[in-house]
Amino acid sequence: MAENTFLDEGGVTVTNARFIVPAQTYAMSGITSVKSLKHTPSIKGPVILCFIGLLSMAGSKEAIIPALIFIAAGIAWFILNKPKYSVVLSSASGEAEALTSKDSDFIFRIVKALNEAIIARG
Repeated sequence: MAENTFLDEGGVTVTNARFIVPAQTYAMSGITSVKSLKHTPSIKGPVILCFIGLLSMAGSKEAIIPALIFIAAGIAWFILNKPKYSVVLSSASGEAEALTSKDSDFIFRIVKALNEAIIARG
């Protein structure tokens, strides 16, 4: 049977026989299912930074500039802290996160290609 390629993008290749990511190759014959997983970042750090800024602002008038810097840094940290998405492979030996990226569309294309490869495998 010929090896059909379902995805070849960004260093990731999905065929009916193999799933290749940087530094790892998985045999499609061992993969029983695939899913995506979203890792939402914690907001504790940005909230604490903003809180420190607010406390500094309440403490004295001389601390307004440093307080605003703390608040701005907390807000920037919150905005730039994007969720990460993973491809999770299930096999007889359990689950493994094969690839993680901040690009949700890329992860969903990989999951779709892996599902197509599993179906094509029969």
